[in-house]
Amino acid sequence: MLLPDRALLLAAGCWLLLAVAAAVVPAWLPLWQTAGVALAALAVADGLAARSRLGEVSVQRQLAHAMPVGTWQTVGLRLRCDAAAARGWLSDGHPAAFASDGLPLRFALARGRWLRLSYRVAVSERGRQCFDGITLRRSSPLRLWQMQERLAARDEVRVYPNFARIAHYTLLATDNRLSQIGILQRRRRGQGMEFQQLRDYRQDDSPRAIDWKASSRVSRLISREYADERDQQIVFLLDCSARMRARDGDLSHFDHTLNALLLLAWVALRQGDTVGLATFGHARPRVLLPGKTVATVNTLMNAVYDLEPSLQVPDYLAAGETLSRHLRKRALVILVTNLRDEDDDTLLPAVRHLRRRHAVSVASLREPILDEVLEAPVEDFSAALLRAAGLEYLQARRRQLALLRHGGVEILDVSASELPVALINHYRARKRAGTL
Repeated sequence: MLLPDRALLLAAGCWLLLAVAAAVVPAWLPLWQTAGVALAALAVADGLAARSRLGEVSVQRQLAHAMPVGTWQTVGLRLRCDAAAARGWLSDGHPAAFASDGLPLRFALARGRWLRLSYRVAVSERGRQCFDGITLRRSSPLRLWQMQERLAARDEVRVYPNFARIAHYTLLATDNRLSQIGILQRRRRGQGMEFQQLRDYRQDDSPRAIDWKASSRVSRLISREYADERDQQIVFLLDCSARMRARDGDLSHFDHTLNALLLLAWVALRQGDTVGLATFGHARPRVLLPGKTVATVNTLMNAVYDLEPSLQVPDYLAAGETLSRHLRKRALVILVTNLRDEDDDTLLPAVRHLRRRHAVSVASLREPILDEVLEAPVEDFSAALLRAAGLEYLQARRRQLALLRHGGVEILDVSASELPVALINHYRARKRAGTL
């Protein structure tokens, strides 16, 4: 497709002004006619030259084929033209759900050389995402036209939960700086832990942990370190129903939950435990039996990266019974959902059923809009009604959480953004307390 460039539009504008002048001064009429013929001839010749250069520029997209959701990623474009120099604009067909920064890109390519351009995309949707064709607008030799062509360049990427947080967690754990993200260092309670090694004394160590014989030999304080119990099972029971479609920031509650589960899975595997997953509340529930190797994190990511919350109502009892049929060994079952007061019919029986063999924790995501409604000033009747509705909803929610606690279930009632740290602290607390 040929599109007029700015130079041609300016020339056409000047020719029209000359037409006005020729209407006032008839002696300029031949000049106007000659200019029109010359401009048309140049435009036609330049357009034909532009069309003859179709397909000379090749573009190769360079991008990671696995991306974490909720991050900005750089997409590279490698251009090459062996026939002649080329200049113009380029626009890439990134997934519509991704916002972009830097497009369209201007390029000036020398003959026989290659050029690398880049732009950024905000990865906001999980699953399989496709980068489609590339639109190129190349300037004609006289820059009167822009020849638009579309290059076939289809690339598929897999967008996973935000696995980049694992690297951040690992870095902080290596430097013993987990408190910076809210991870609490808890003292171990009780006895019965197996001795693991001797190490240098740390400020938070109990005096009872000091090995005085070893300290006297090396003339500095040495502590005994005990290994936590290993090979315990952690199983996530993930709600994929309509409850998880609410959004908190740029991500949905479901995305926040997957990020949190992925991080906790990695932490638990590093502790020597096994991690599994079961989903419910959507058309095809998935069950991933507990695995122990570090590769379990990859298996977990591949099992959930294309999941989306459905429009179904969750059936906790059916989910609990299905999970029980797959779990023969005691496990810590972490149910992640968004509780409502109408869940009593299936939630409480499901929890009682699971607690016959397993330890159960429930993580319920709290909507930030509820806190905003309760903190907003009441200035009119509508605001009063809204606040009353919020208080009634909150009261029903507290009643249901109290029933669960009365049944021996440990509860996490947190916002989606607080879930990763809350889950890790909860897991570490239960493990240190020996209640897994």
